[in-house]
Amino acid sequence: MWVFLLMMSLLLCPAAASTARTDAKPGCQDKCGDVSVPYPFGIGEPRCAMKDDFFLNCSSNDEGHPELLFRRNIPVRNISQLEGTITASLYTAFACYDKTGSRTENYKMFVNLGSGPFTLSDTRNVFTVIGCDTYAWMTNYEFTYGAACLSLCTEDVNMSDGNPCSGSGCCQTSIPKGLKSLNYSLSSLHKYTNVSDFNLCGFAFLVDKNSFEISDWPLSRKPKYEKDAYTADIVIEWVVKNETCEQAKANRSAYACGTNANCTYPEIGQGYRCLCNEGFEGNPYLPEGCQGKMVIAFSYDLTITNNYAYAGYVVPRCLLSCSVFIKIICLFKAFYFTYN
Repeated sequence: MWVFLLMMSLLLCPAAASTARTDAKPGCQDKCGDVSVPYPFGIGEPRCAMKDDFFLNCSSNDEGHPELLFRRNIPVRNISQLEGTITASLYTAFACYDKTGSRTENYKMFVNLGSGPFTLSDTRNVFTVIGCDTYAWMTNYEFTYGAACLSLCTEDVNMSDGNPCSGSGCCQTSIPKGLKSLNYSLSSLHKYTNVSDFNLCGFAFLVDKNSFEISDWPLSRKPKYEKDAYTADIVIEWVVKNETCEQAKANRSAYACGTNANCTYPEIGQGYRCLCNEGFEGNPYLPEGCQGKMVIAFSYDLTITNNYAYAGYVVPRCLLSCSVFIKIICLFKAFYFTYN
């Protein structure tokens, strides 16, 4: 029985010489700089992506560092195969005035995700406006959606993380589900003449609410340009195809889910993604990407200190170590005290 327990405990630890799993298509580059690129996305060669929509550009930026780009000019910071998201960076829009009320700087922002299976996340992103005399609006490319946000204040606001961003120095509004494009720009009610002592610029941007910190946006901030320009993280949601699971499974040759994986619907309400079946883990978009995982259940035995109960036997805690030497000593002690 003790030999059996040793063999089972060894299975709980990874082999030292095992190869790290990659979520990229075999024979394809799995990283661009520090960003992992899991299939169905691919870089380097078009064959490395499931289709053209998922083929990304890995190129060098102005400083010579690798940079992953979505739609050629949107820097990618992270791709989550499990959540079906891309975290990317967008420049902020801004407008500035001098003390006489003349506009000195103005920059509008436009993002278009194209006709592929991508949308701006309505659950993670929020439209944010910073300033004390700042009015900003946004519309989609087709002009079928529009919204605005107004931020006013008469004195310098403490832009601390406790600020609720409810209209004084900062305001926020949500975006609808399914947006593929967004254009936003700014204006001012009084051209900052009433607040020119502490605020001459306003900013507007879409931002992931999980990464936004209002303390990063003091009212005295002025725009920067080129590599120092201010950006905000946004979240883009993706599906593997804009089909229902029934439609996808009817065409097995084009079905995106691999072995031991199944079709699932995302919260965005369109298209489908793939998920490994229970008891399996890995990349469900690769043909053999979902591999079985060994699950051995241990329950704590409250009557014996530092031990676990397994299949009716008491298993010493030290047997769970990943050191073979410790396991052998542990088994020797357990055998000795059992039979002596």
